[in-house]
Amino acid sequence: MIKKCTLYFILLLIISSCQAQNLISVGAQDTKAYLSLLKNKQVALVVNQTSTIGATHLVDSLLKLKITIKTIFAPEHGFRGTSDAGEHVSNSADKATGLPIVSLYGKNSKPTAEQLKGVDVIVFDIQDVGARFYTYISTLHYVMEACAEQKIKLLILDRPNPNGNYVDGPVLNAKFKSFVGIHPIPIVHGLTVGELAKMMNGEKWLKSGVQCDVKVILSKGYTHAAQYNLPVKPSPNLPNNKAIKLYPSLCLFEGVEQASVGRGTLFPFQVYGGLQPDFGQFIFTPLPIDGMDKNPKFNGQKCYGKDLRTSEDTLGKFTLAYVMDMYKNAKDTAKFFNNFFDKLAGTDQIRLAIKAGKTEEEIRKAWQPELNAYKISRKKYLLYPDFDE
Repeated sequence: MIKKCTLYFILLLIISSCQAQNLISVGAQDTKAYLSLLKNKQVALVVNQTSTIGATHLVDSLLKLKITIKTIFAPEHGFRGTSDAGEHVSNSADKATGLPIVSLYGKNSKPTAEQLKGVDVIVFDIQDVGARFYTYISTLHYVMEACAEQKIKLLILDRPNPNGNYVDGPVLNAKFKSFVGIHPIPIVHGLTVGELAKMMNGEKWLKSGVQCDVKVILSKGYTHAAQYNLPVKPSPNLPNNKAIKLYPSLCLFEGVEQASVGRGTLFPFQVYGGLQPDFGQFIFTPLPIDGMDKNPKFNGQKCYGKDLRTSEDTLGKFTLAYVMDMYKNAKDTAKFFNNFFDKLAGTDQIRLAIKAGKTEEEIRKAWQPELNAYKISRKKYLLYPDFDE
């Protein structure tokens, strides 16, 4: 009887989750709410492969609606989302439309006055995954600064945050500010792009405290308690909902010299491991995969580690357990972390605490006061019902 009740409860959860997914419509779909702001204007777009209305790219939809698009600005991974993490993205032209594409990843992270000459309004429509080190929100920061300085209106077509149902992790220490962490927010920030833009303005995080004229077109039917599965993968190595849920925890491995998170496999950010057999019984061999990773770490070498694809234990929460597990089994802990780890963590305290042998519970207590203060501040900028309401 208990098993039947449990199965029935699980079925109800699945059905309700599917219903919630179907009831959510992203900001880009609500064309009536923003087309009047674009008509007879010179428009620039900050977009990538996630910028769709149904199965149609926003660029194609706006052109069909006779909107004048002057420039496309592309974030990390490029306009079509096929460039590897960290790969240089060059300026180019879109083969389908002939529109100029300006890269905002690399040396030119912020649109210049020359690049914005003649632009009346910028539209930002990119799917975020809710982690501080996911660089699309860094691109948003610099676009907002440029808009504020050049007196250009910014229109954000908001999308749900697939990790927006909780807030966790250390708040960024300004000493570790970089393109993978610009704002004093935790690793899992619990905001949509539109909400974060409001917070950037409200907390005066833009350069010299400038204010960007922002209008947010809301996603309808979304709450922070909703489970939202992305219709398009947001970057080459986040192929499914499992990877997106594990990403806040596993991305820290990008700062571990001895670790792979499965880049060069068909299941990146769903496994972790390294060359040392002590790291686990699951075996995988990274190889170049077109459209995902052209030259993965440990290319062609056998890796040993853990397969998280069937685990439900830590989905929906941030944990240090995976990094700490690998550190515990590492033979050479002196060369375990690389100099990128502290930038990803936003602090050097996690690395130092792990090396000192502290437990995760002890490490968590250290970041809790700043996290609690952030949670209070975050509430002021919410545009959707929160997960605890």
